[in-house]
Amino acid sequence: MKEESTLSILFPLQDEVTYALLPDAAWHDLGLDALTEKIAQQPQEVPLLRRVMTSMTADPRVSAWRAEVFEDLLNHPEIRDRLMKLLEKVKTFYDYGVVKRHDENDTGVWDLLHRLEEYHDYIVAVEEIRECLSGKDITSRGLCALRDTVDRIYRSNGFEALKKDVEAMRTSASEVRSLTIGMNLNERFEAVSIGLITVNSKPFTHSGLLKHFITAVSPRNDIYPEADWNGSYSAYPASMTDAIGQGADRLVRTAAVMRNPLLGLSMAAVPDSDGGSMVPRQMDSAASMLLSRLTKKLKATLAQYVNISVKEISGLIPELVFYTRWAEYISAMRKKGWRFCRPEIFAEASETARMEAEGFYNLKLIGAEAPENVVPNDLAFDAQRRVYVLTGANRGGKTTVTQAVGQLFLLAQCGISVPADSFRFDPADRVFTHFPADEDKTLDLGRLGEECRRFRELFAESSGRSLILLNETFSTTSFEEGYYIAVDAVKAILQKDARAVYNTHMHKLAQELDEAVNSDDKAGKAVSLVSETREGRHTFRVRIAPPEGKSFAREIAVKYGVTFEALTGNPGLEREEKSGYNG
Repeated sequence: MKEESTLSILFPLQDEVTYALLPDAAWHDLGLDALTEKIAQQPQEVPLLRRVMTSMTADPRVSAWRAEVFEDLLNHPEIRDRLMKLLEKVKTFYDYGVVKRHDENDTGVWDLLHRLEEYHDYIVAVEEIRECLSGKDITSRGLCALRDTVDRIYRSNGFEALKKDVEAMRTSASEVRSLTIGMNLNERFEAVSIGLITVNSKPFTHSGLLKHFITAVSPRNDIYPEADWNGSYSAYPASMTDAIGQGADRLVRTAAVMRNPLLGLSMAAVPDSDGGSMVPRQMDSAASMLLSRLTKKLKATLAQYVNISVKEISGLIPELVFYTRWAEYISAMRKKGWRFCRPEIFAEASETARMEAEGFYNLKLIGAEAPENVVPNDLAFDAQRRVYVLTGANRGGKTTVTQAVGQLFLLAQCGISVPADSFRFDPADRVFTHFPADEDKTLDLGRLGEECRRFRELFAESSGRSLILLNETFSTTSFEEGYYIAVDAVKAILQKDARAVYNTHMHKLAQELDEAVNSDDKAGKAVSLVSETREGRHTFRVRIAPPEGKSFAREIAVKYGVTFEALTGNPGLEREEKSGYNG
């Protein structure tokens, strides 16, 4: 019963599709750190969610495949409930994935018992997933393929025999409940070697351990001149470095990022200071010696199933975690009144990457505002509108809108419902951000030098299928210097035909796009987008229009009494509190 296929409900077409990683800076700039921590139910799930969302491909088949699977899970809460219960049952898969196999001569009791637990989780997963998906009106290619695969495994001749043998061996192994250990110390009271003395069918009781410990450390001269040594006992090095290295070799696998970013990724890595991985490694040979009968029986039984690959099922556990956590979150937010829609891929292919978003908003507003108070926006990239130069007053929502555009792409390309009324797009191969850097990152080059270096690097890596989000780029120098650099940057983005939003205070750039940036012989243009104000108040809506610039500044000056007339002849203007929530 040999299973060799690489079934994945997140990464289809693995022989055809490759992935590129989203830069760390972009993940932070888009404000997704805190969100994934909310969605994850355990800390080790946070890097999993991030790994999937930051693995990007412009292949529309992947986004469409994922959207189908996510929609199935979103529409079937009973499937999600069963899957979450499954995660609680397959702890070996959940915590470690599949441990690296060793040569048969190097196989000790720890390896065998771990393999036994892998087979147990494999059996549980096959039965639970089969029961979970049978008879359901699922339509996605991913879940249908999963259903057919587990049904084939379940009906195969060797599955029932494996189940019977695993249950019998687990019952036998469970009789070992405790070990008696001897430890040698050096003059600094450090453990230098340990030995296994007895294997017991009953566990030590807490009270017994505590009593013996207190007796051992009591201020009496009960230090024996020599150990009651039996020549059959063996000592094993207690090197922390060696133990951790061996444990890491078995529990931490490298991921094949280019084809399947989750391949070999366990839910929990081994910390550098984890002593838990040391004990099984150091005890393995001693335990094998004293448990020789059990070890031989385990080897003989498991050798019959050496050709069974459990990776096919264990690799699905992180993928099921990703889909179920997001589906639970979206479902819960919808019940609270937040709007989400299924992302759609443009049906017809186009050389120019597009996007149409209606009624979208930033995910960071969830929890900060009531749904009815959030102002949605519309935006589109097409053959004519390639770069938006977004201007407006402080706290008018420019950064919030810029972030939201990036969030739409990351969610949609994972198949997740997006915060919008409707969303159609051509997937991006990468999403690049250029937001203000931390102060300590600008010491060597200066702020402007650091900005220029980062922009040149991201521009070199981008393509016509990329999304570029700029936030106050080139604003750390004088206005005139920043303006001329910004003009060249926008012209270069247009030449590459990438999609971009440039959030800036340089109203002159937005005002003079046709004269300084746009070219008559090229269809794609840079367009002025403004964060709207009315009567001195932010509306938090963006619209295509010339920059407000002076007119808005005049409204603010009148509002706060800083006009020549007010300062010299009418200082008693009424002051109003500034309002706004999503700047």
